[in-house]
Amino acid sequence: MADHLLLGIDTGGTYTDAVLFSEESGVVAKAKALTTRHDLAVGISGAVEAVLEQAKAQVSAISLVSLSTTLATNALVEGQGGRAGLVMIGFGPEDLKRDGLAEALGNDPVLFLPGGHNVHGNEHPLDMTALEAALPELAQSVSSFAVAGYFAVRNPAHEQRVRDRIREISHLPVTCSHELSSKLGGPRRALTTLLNARLVSMIDRLIGACEGYLQQRGIHVPMMVVRGDGALISAAEARLRPIETILSGPAASLVGARHLTGLDDAVVSDIGGTTTDVAVLDQGRPRLDAEGAVVGGYRTMVEAVAMRTYGLGGDSEIRINDRGLAARLDLGPRRFLPLSLAAELHGDVIHAVLERQLRAQHGGRHDGRFAVRTGVPEYLASGLQPQEAALYERIGDVPVALDQLLASTLQKATLDRLVGRGLVHISAITPSDAMHVLGRQGQWDREAARLGLALAARARDGAGRPIADSAESLARLIVDRLTRQSCDVIMAACLTEDGAGVIDPAESLPVDRALRRTGGIVQFRISLDRPLVGLGASAPVYYPAIAEMLDTQSAIPADADVANAVGAVVGQVRASVTVFVTVPEEGVFIVSGAGESVRLIDEEAAFSLARERAIAAALHAAHLSGADEPAVTVSEIVDAPEIEGSRKLVEGRFTATASGRPRIANDQ
Repeated sequence: MADHLLLGIDTGGTYTDAVLFSEESGVVAKAKALTTRHDLAVGISGAVEAVLEQAKAQVSAISLVSLSTTLATNALVEGQGGRAGLVMIGFGPEDLKRDGLAEALGNDPVLFLPGGHNVHGNEHPLDMTALEAALPELAQSVSSFAVAGYFAVRNPAHEQRVRDRIREISHLPVTCSHELSSKLGGPRRALTTLLNARLVSMIDRLIGACEGYLQQRGIHVPMMVVRGDGALISAAEARLRPIETILSGPAASLVGARHLTGLDDAVVSDIGGTTTDVAVLDQGRPRLDAEGAVVGGYRTMVEAVAMRTYGLGGDSEIRINDRGLAARLDLGPRRFLPLSLAAELHGDVIHAVLERQLRAQHGGRHDGRFAVRTGVPEYLASGLQPQEAALYERIGDVPVALDQLLASTLQKATLDRLVGRGLVHISAITPSDAMHVLGRQGQWDREAARLGLALAARARDGAGRPIADSAESLARLIVDRLTRQSCDVIMAACLTEDGAGVIDPAESLPVDRALRRTGGIVQFRISLDRPLVGLGASAPVYYPAIAEMLDTQSAIPADADVANAVGAVVGQVRASVTVFVTVPEEGVFIVSGAGESVRLIDEEAAFSLARERAIAAALHAAHLSGADEPAVTVSEIVDAPEIEGSRKLVEGRFTATASGRPRIANDQ
């Protein structure tokens, strides 16, 4: 085949998708396989083998592999990730109170070292005594380290010295803050670095699994990963900076949506198992969030599409509030393993427990719920407390019913911590189960879904009535709730884009009346000014009703189920580097960024050096990221106000951006 085939892979929380794509013909073949947490290569190989078989294609026809994933996004939304040690250089404990850093840190260890630099890159002496004392013990209780130095973006020397010493003693992955962002704002940069460190092992496992499978199949071609802004980077770079892959899946879906629909203006909503991601396409381009991506409640310094991610999906937890006169359902933010999927994998175990619980005279608080290990490698369970380790030991690879596992409320809290570490899944009813009961989905075990919903329907509201009279009626309530919550999150994202983010659609009475078409002397109406593009495997069953409630057209492309994988192969490589010129004293110009700080006495020479450095560094980064013949653009911001009649330079910022299509195998 003369035409190059590009292989796009998207690893989501539930499914791994694969597409074979031709730049001449578009999508040649597509396939799905379940994401296998215990060994990601199994799901990847399942999807890729299916797509190769469908296309009757030889592996020799593949010239590029590109990967997108929601694993990093899901981990942050669900509060998961490895245990990381944070080393702060030149900061104090009071800095943890800024930008949500203390909350993000949780119970992970933090060390404060004297040192750091000032705004011009001049150092305060570094003292590593505390690090030397703590390292031997720390290295046994964390899976990675994050290092953040005061003004490290102006001079990274102290971060580099601390990084080298940690690697020498612990042999664990270390992330430095200057490697992730050139922006000022130490605590937020430290937060971003901490989150990056937690994600290292997860993304490393994903890329390693993909590379291992490709090697074994004889597919020796460049491999790319989608960044959160939709651009592509090489797999090697993604391993070093996994935080840049947060919103990778959503960004890929946006690129894919534009390619598949041809729409320049649209609201794009992508529903997966764990999250719903919403963004706006304007004149064919997604807007980047200049402040940094917000995921799981944390604002990072990662440049990404202005995508809002909500903990709402087909596998969301269904929370039944039965204290009021009428029961209320709420979905998310945690992802559960659907009962229908658990039974597909472990049928007899699930059926036997559900049938036993249904035969009981009275319902139990843990009815219809199971725990099962996620299957991650054992080393990721390091640092468990004794009670956590004991409970983890009792949970295996086959689901165990919670009514047999938990003997106290304290044990429930312990289980929640194991779930938070990404070590254990809870299996229970989800919207996917409701869709199975209603016959709108059918890929897994429908009977297990029916039994689970029949159990849940027995719960009684404050008036003593069952919350639903059958599994089918509860399924309809769940799907109606998903439709409404989806409308709420889409509206919230769009109102924020419009600058009206103070309106909360979930709490607003006028919005509620408009969406429910409630009559009255005053009529409220709501509609979107552009089509709603629905993406995701379940888009055709969910989005027509959502678009109808929002009074707009729905656009669900034929390949909506693999839009992320399409977006992964049609994107471009892009790298940006900023170099600064500052003035510590009259007539002295410091050029910092993309190398050692340089002191000059001529402003134009400083500006010229800054431009050259930025261009060279951007081109180098683009080549490292796999770009083929990248083109460069430069933007300059010079802050030089007039003070008492004379110009006073405060700062010059020179940003070079290099972009181009990725190299393919035949070009090498």
